This record gives sequence, structure tokens and C-alpha cells, in this order.
Amino acid sequence: MERTPQRNFPEAEWRMRVDLAAGYRLVRHFGLDDLIYNHITARVPGEDDRYLINPYGPLYDEMTASNLIKIDIDGAIHCETDGEINPAGYMIHSAVHAARHDTVCVLHTHSHYATLVSTLDEGFVALTQTAFQFHGRVAYHDYEGFALDADERRRLVMDLGERNVMVLRNHGVLTLGRSVAEAFRRAYYFEAACRMQIEARAAGKTRQPPAEVMERTAQQWAGGAAGIGGGGSTREWPALLRMLDRLDPTWRH
Repeated sequence: MERTPQRNFPEAEWRMRVDLAAGYRLVRHFGLDDLIYNHITARVPGEDDRYLINPYGPLYDEMTASNLIKIDIDGAIHCETDGEINPAGYMIHSAVHAARHDTVCVLHTHSHYATLVSTLDEGFVALTQTAFQFHGRVAYHDYEGFALDADERRRLVMDLGERNVMVLRNHGVLTLGRSVAEAFRRAYYFEAACRMQIEARAAGKTRQPPAEVMERTAQQWAGGAAGIGGGGSTREWPALLRMLDRLDPTWRH
């Protein structure tokens, strides 16, 4: 009997592969991708020095659980594959994974509104309930060109600190999560918050509630208020996976 892709991988790794493939498909579905570029990476369970990443060349809607590539922190490939990775693109991810052992997934995009906000002097401004989850929780890293040298990687992780969202000035955005689901949710909502900021500023003078109210709301988000979910889980993730199955179930292969 021909072996299915799942039987070629340990169970825990396969589950991570399925989630990561879903993350790529969802980024594409919601228009957060940039052709074949950018990356979402995830730690392989039980192998803290191994990570999963996309092959360099396919579009995000071509990603599947079995075609993701296992690499180490230096970008060396540790699986049978005909694909290759983008070493330059992995530089940011490797720096973050090496510094943040609390993080399972690192998601980097050039999504339209987050990238637009990255060009503004004022940076990100939280204006709505959705946006308040990021109040006082966004890091910034100044643009230095393509992130290829070790010195910038050191500055990047210093700028990131313990935060889970970082605006890469004149470049894009980075979100971290204790799961693929959490990193994706942060990217999705941050893009929505940036869009609201740009459109609200264009519409007229904006207002914010008092800082203590925004902080309280951010803590409610973090604590899973209103059944939103906490601890790396997200309530909407199963529904998003069902949507992907209806659209094209090949992501699970």
C-alpha cells in the first residue's frame, strides 16, 4: 500500500505541518501575501533546533503539509525535498527563533496596510476595540536594507524584546505566536487595525479612549475575555480550517 504523507512524519510534526500549511493558505486567502516571498516558520515539536518553512518558488496557495521543508537554525535542510529555501528571507526568522524560545511560530508579511503604517512617522495608532489588543505592545525596527548581516539581526532582536508584534519600518510586519493560529490571528487583526487607522485618519480627526481603558482592553484580549481564547489557542481556528477544506482540501496533503 502506498504510504500517505502523514505516515512519513512523526505525528506531532505532522500536526504542525498541517497547521503551518493552513497558515500559508489563510495568508493567501485574506490577501496578506506577496507573491512567492515572505515566510511563516514554526518549530518542530520535540526538536527545538528544527523548523518548518516554505519552499522558495511556489505561491502560498500551493503550500501543503508535506511540501514544507525542515531546516535548522542556520537554514540547513534536514528532510528529503526537491525544493530550496530563501536563505536571505530566513535571516529574520532565525534571529527571532534563536532569541525567543517562548515562540513557536514567526510570521512575516508585506501586507498592504501594515506596510503602509510602517512608513508613517507616527507608526501604529490603536483606534478601535480590535486595535487595542496591540496598545503599547508594538515594537519597531528601523530599515537598514535587506537583513543579511549578523549585526542587524542582533539589533532586530533587541528592538523586538518580549513583544509579539514588530513593525519593520519601510518594510512590513512581524508577528509571533505560541501557535500558528496565534501568530496568524495577530497578523490578521493587526492588518485590520492598520487599515482602520489609515482610513480613519483620511476621514477626519480621530479620537482614542483614555490610555487606561486601552490598556485594560489589551489585557482582556490577552486573557481571553469574551471567549476569545488564550494560551496560544484561538476560537476561530477550527472554523478557518473548515473554510479551507471547503475551498481546497489539498493543503492537508
